[in-house]
Amino acid sequence: MGEISGKIAIVTGAGHGIGLAIVKALLREKVRVLATSRRLEALKDMEGKNLLLTPADLLDDNSFDRIVSDCVAAYGGVDIVINNAGYGKKMLLVDTSKEEWDRHMAINVRAPFMLVNAAMPYLLESDYATVINICSVVSHEGYPMQGAYSAAKHALLGYTKVLARETFDKGIRVHAISPGGVATEMIQRLRPDLDLSTLSTPEEIADIVLFLLKNRNGAVIDEICVRRHTKEPWS
Repeated sequence: MGEISGKIAIVTGAGHGIGLAIVKALLREKVRVLATSRRLEALKDMEGKNLLLTPADLLDDNSFDRIVSDCVAAYGGVDIVINNAGYGKKMLLVDTSKEEWDRHMAINVRAPFMLVNAAMPYLLESDYATVINICSVVSHEGYPMQGAYSAAKHALLGYTKVLARETFDKGIRVHAISPGGVATEMIQRLRPDLDLSTLSTPEEIADIVLFLLKNRNGAVIDEICVRRHTKEPWS
């Protein structure tokens, strides 16, 4: 098991759901964390030596350099980027406006691309450089009423594969986590028919993040697909 205490991580979408659980898990491991989101109230009481809060709107192109510069100013570098922020809205493709399509692509795909590019000079200097992209079951499946979201998450997985190959010889580990239903605010919007008690929890996804970070050994996991326990295996 690798030692991640003292490493420096950026986590997007950190104010709620999976992102919030990831931040808390990293802090327990004494990782120095920059948490970014539009809403960070849930982390206010925890801000201190190992937690820096940087509010940001990932639709704003000026956010990414600022996030990275804040992290470097506070901690001296970047070791880990966790692209967790996501956006999904339930609608038919035929009813999806250009603005909604662009919003899905901007938050789910463009933001990870922009943030990693901004952090790349520091990742290249790190001996523990890691990028984890929180993809989704819809990175593999096409669900009706989730067309823009499915397309964006497919694109995020494709981006993850190419990033992994392009940075392989530079020592950067790139991973995808593709969860099925997780009990978050977004799943309640997309799938109000689901019983939240049957879904995976944000904390379970955070545990997988820790597993990937701490098991930096000879065996590398490119992607972890996760299903809720009520979902039929291999479906």
